[in-house]
Amino acid sequence: GVARQTVRAGLGVLVTEGLIVARRPRGYFVREREHMIYRPQQKSRPRPAVPEMDRFSEQIVASGRKPSYAIEVALIEAGADLAERLRVDPSSTVVARRRVRFINGEPTNINDSHFPIDLVRDSEIMLPAYLPRGTDQVLVELGYPQHRAIDEILVRMPTPDEIHRLGLGPGTPVAVHFDTGYTVDGRPVQCAVNVLPGDRHRIVFERHWA
Repeated sequence: GVARQTVRAGLGVLVTEGLIVARRPRGYFVREREHMIYRPQQKSRPRPAVPEMDRFSEQIVASGRKPSYAIEVALIEAGADLAERLRVDPSSTVVARRRVRFINGEPTNINDSHFPIDLVRDSEIMLPAYLPRGTDQVLVELGYPQHRAIDEILVRMPTPDEIHRLGLGPGTPVAVHFDTGYTVDGRPVQCAVNVLPGDRHRIVFERHWA
């Protein structure tokens, strides 16, 4: 009982909000999205025994879904957030391993790790490829084992870059998890920035008492 243009406009709004997906020529379908359980404490647990898998892949495969990544390495300006956590000048250059994680082909979250360039300049961390033993182990081999970490979580609206990388609809907030690792003498050697869309994640902390 309405004009075709009105229907198209309504479908466009639902696509933008992430509620439906267009699968031409079959039509529009309700998006099926199962929330990922995000456990910040999981990083301190051992990596999976299978070299091809990290903790994220292991979790997603166990739930019967398919994980994948898009990885790139870039030299970026530290900016205020990274400069504060890595104790470098905001205008200095840091190495960024930029990853978007996917579940069943859908972008799920951002996992970008950042390093002072003088620590990792000639290492495998500079290569845009999956590292089976993980960046933490590469840092150990470079002489910078991490002794402790500080986790910070804040909630805000996404940046234009995050909207683009994650395909976010209007009005979708994100949780940002800063995970900064330190050597035993207190030097920050890595800052991971995890961006978690609010419509795709449930953050779970687990605690134990002696």
